[in-house]
Amino acid sequence: MLEMSKTVSWLTLLCVSVTVRGAPAPICPHGHPGCQAISLADLFDRVIQHSSRMHGLSSDLHSEFEQYFIPNKIQIGTRRCHTSNIVTPNGKENATKLAEEELTEVILKLLMAWGEPLAQFHESMTQHADYNIYSSNKALEMSDMVYELRNGVQKVAEKMQLLGIISNLLNGQDFLEGLDAVDSSEIFSVDYPNLLHCFRRDSDKIQSYLKILKCRILPENGC
Repeated sequence: MLEMSKTVSWLTLLCVSVTVRGAPAPICPHGHPGCQAISLADLFDRVIQHSSRMHGLSSDLHSEFEQYFIPNKIQIGTRRCHTSNIVTPNGKENATKLAEEELTEVILKLLMAWGEPLAQFHESMTQHADYNIYSSNKALEMSDMVYELRNGVQKVAEKMQLLGIISNLLNGQDFLEGLDAVDSSEIFSVDYPNLLHCFRRDSDKIQSYLKILKCRILPENGC
């Protein structure tokens, strides 16, 4: 069975039913009629847990490929990551100085930039018999988790907008088109260990930024 079976998708988390006065009601982030409202704290907990799982997979897969490509080991980290053009805060102290809207935008930009490269990465693996099925499954799961986490963070952003914490600019068409503007084409020519090195670095940033964002907005919730 695939590793993916251990991971509950973001859509499943949002569509799970709870019993309200004897009748099942779906959990929705906005509390629409017929839905059980989900708190911002709960939304944050779910995306943080999801990001932790994703980073763990990236670290495992990076270690596996680092051992497989021993001759190229010294090249890891020496090439430019395709997300280097995305300006990210350096360290926790600088990240805490960013406004909530800015930090949310950075997280979404990183997630948008990795969707296609990871899908291509998995597709490339399926064409090589040398790579074991477990690594291929992890690559597929990692690719799916990026899309799911992006959707989850968008739900968090929508909830923050609903509560007046951030503006609604993150829903604008210009913003969404800007996220797709990151050029990911060069990543496809990079060796796999370096690609995974870059993703492990960015997934760690995403996880850290989500925790910082939660603590900025909800300091009373385990911070």
